[in-house]
Amino acid sequence: MERNDIIDFDALEKELQAALTADEKYKRENAAKLRAVEQRVASYEEFRGIVLASHLKPLEQKDKMGGKRTVPWNCHTIQGRTFQDVATEISPSSWKSS
Repeated sequence: MERNDIIDFDALEKELQAALTADEKYKRENAAKLRAVEQRVASYEEFRGIVLASHLKPLEQKDKMGGKRTVPWNCHTIQGRTFQDVATEISPSSWKSS
């Protein structure tokens, strides 16, 4: 048996996974295109937005209600203080002359 006859199963599996991923993406985007045409979107930007967001999934009920959030939805809050409070603390009038 020659060296060229050996099958690299790891490479073959990676190629198969890539092909399956590409096929899923194609089907998902095609379904989004058909939905957008069926909805009669007003502009190409809306159509494009629907297709680009086709990978997003809707929130489930458990995602919407209850449960503690580890990250605040407003990244400009710092331990209960608002962004304006922090901005006020570092305003130019509070700078000291060197």
